[in-house]
Amino acid sequence: MKTAQELLLERKTRVHKAIALEKPDRTPVIIMADAFCATHMGVKMADFCSSLAMQNQTMLNSAKALGDIDGMNSVFAAGPVFPLIFMTHVKLPGRELPENALWQLDEKEVMTVEDYDTILAKGWAPFMQDYLVNRLHYPLGQMMEELAQTPQFVKNFEDAGYMVYSPIIATAVPELLGGGRSMPKFMHDLYKIPDKVEAVLDVIQKESLETLRQQIRATNSSIVFMSPARGASEFFSPKLWQRFVWKYLKETIDVIIEEGAAADIHIDSNWGRDLEFFRTLPKGKCIFETDSATDIYKVKEVLGDMMCIKGDVPAAKLALGTPDEVYNYSAQLVKDMGPGFILSSGCSIPPNAKVENVKAMISAATGK
Repeated sequence: MKTAQELLLERKTRVHKAIALEKPDRTPVIIMADAFCATHMGVKMADFCSSLAMQNQTMLNSAKALGDIDGMNSVFAAGPVFPLIFMTHVKLPGRELPENALWQLDEKEVMTVEDYDTILAKGWAPFMQDYLVNRLHYPLGQMMEELAQTPQFVKNFEDAGYMVYSPIIATAVPELLGGGRSMPKFMHDLYKIPDKVEAVLDVIQKESLETLRQQIRATNSSIVFMSPARGASEFFSPKLWQRFVWKYLKETIDVIIEEGAAADIHIDSNWGRDLEFFRTLPKGKCIFETDSATDIYKVKEVLGDMMCIKGDVPAAKLALGTPDEVYNYSAQLVKDMGPGFILSSGCSIPPNAKVENVKAMISAATGK
């Protein structure tokens, strides 16, 4: 029987071969799940959200119970840290919501147009800290203390033989304004005061990229997850998308690659119109992680010779389908996508996914 460290090396090798468009011994399976792990392990959502340490242990227990997966996307849940990414309120179970409800973004206009001038005058970091504490009433100090435990959270997974796919998360800077202003107000700003918005984004980007460099060096991360969640080209005119999404996305990807890591680009919604832009990125250094809204076969057609593809078993299929349906869909992906492919769910596994369906997805790659 292999030791945990032998399994970890085998699994990391498998994943990195897929990213480099080489042929691994089999298609790797990386699970993207957090709330599902709570329901899988019978943990109340309110208890799950009580601390990052609770999330880490619950997710590790779930990984062990699922079978021969290569690893998980992250080591704690996304929900409680959403205010750091979207600059908006999050409602949590056991607090604003029933104990077993899923967390919810409570997006509304909190950041004002006048705040743009403050950011330009004082910089992003001072503004962000004041905004989180005094407007969102976010427990920033407590969360920073918990986030400081991330190296131990990673070690917990690795000691059990599982790869932590991306220990750190990079934010696509338009998300910060899109969440703080609210998406409708932000879109209005792009038309009414585009030059000011761009100047503010440039300030945030400069600070964010320097922080990102430091994070990659401190964690020695080989893969960095980044999510331009509301950056889909279907939401913008081509001109606005290139100026206010692609510009900052590519700059961030360039920094990740310069620091020696691969860029995992988490693609929510439909980006089919602008897939050709991704061909300008270095070959074998990026992962196109699709949530099933962008046609994965179109992604393969346009980008299959340039970058690894990760996905894309739909949430609805995992929650409502049968094990045979999930297995057949997943097995077809493994067959059709080729060597540069990582099997995963389309975005996060939903909390109401059937455990037998998740195991069927895994089995399609592992044969177990």
